[in-house]
Amino acid sequence: MMMMMMMMVVVVMMMMMTMMMLMVVEMMMMVMMMLIMMMVGVMMMMVVVVMMIMRMMI
Repeated sequence: MMMMMMMMVVVVMMMMMTMMMLMVVEMMMMVMMMLIMMMVGVMMMMVVVVMMIMRMMI
């Protein structure tokens, strides 16, 4: 009986660990996506600013 209980506890712990790892990975992916989006936005802004400056010059 005790062995069964221990096995169950171990399985539950493993499941919890896997879930935590998945959550962490998801969070990392979300952060990476956000960073990429921010970078793209900054790049777009820079391009727009450069275009505006070019127009001003011409």
